[in-house]
Amino acid sequence: MTRYSRPSTLAYSFGPGPVTPAVKWIIWANVAAFVATVVYPHLLDLLAVVPSDVIERYRLWQPITYMFMHKGVTHILFNMLGLWMFGVELERLWGTNFFLRYYAVTGIGAAITTILVSLLPFAITAGMYTVGTVGASGALFGILLAFALYYPDRPILMALIFPIPAKYFVIIIGALSYFSSPGGIAHAAHLGGVVFGYLYLRGGRGGLTAEIKYRYLKWKMNRLRRKFDVYSGGRSDWDRKVH
Repeated sequence: MTRYSRPSTLAYSFGPGPVTPAVKWIIWANVAAFVATVVYPHLLDLLAVVPSDVIERYRLWQPITYMFMHKGVTHILFNMLGLWMFGVELERLWGTNFFLRYYAVTGIGAAITTILVSLLPFAITAGMYTVGTVGASGALFGILLAFALYYPDRPILMALIFPIPAKYFVIIIGALSYFSSPGGIAHAAHLGGVVFGYLYLRGGRGGLTAEIKYRYLKWKMNRLRRKFDVYSGGRSDWDRKVH
């Protein structure tokens, strides 16, 4: 006897779904840059952000180009995986243009923070002045911050096993990065990405500030709509979308 299985209503998925335009462009740019550094290793010395080179040799492109440089397959793999997992949903929320601006601000801000920290008169920062920094981690930490601010209670699988809220996931990732990274170079870049990202979102040009205003206005109008419906006994004209 032939048996027919009933269609299941459960759907399982990993990650945020199809890649969005800006995330796709960034990933391809990073992959192309990685292949170029494999073929021409000297590009790392030229395109990594080295505070002494930026200040003394005026290599002002380095705070931008370093974001696309990676050292090793594992380095680029985890950074691009994180960009896809958390960046796609933010780009859908913000739009491509704002997402690209935010990514650039956090990445360049991480480089600026690294340069400034290298100038501090402390023993722990003395070696940073002539050491190169590469990778998209600074921008990625800015994205993690934004994701935790917008979706604080979104469950994320830690180690693909334990679901935890996004706000705690970001704290754990930050702590792991702090204790696993040698010296203060990566710490400064990660901190810079978080600080610049937070300040940019609080700047009032879209992002978190605009989203809060939108939510408040929508809540207020919904309250007015309910009162209007109750006392008038008719249909209200508040069913339009709030922009």
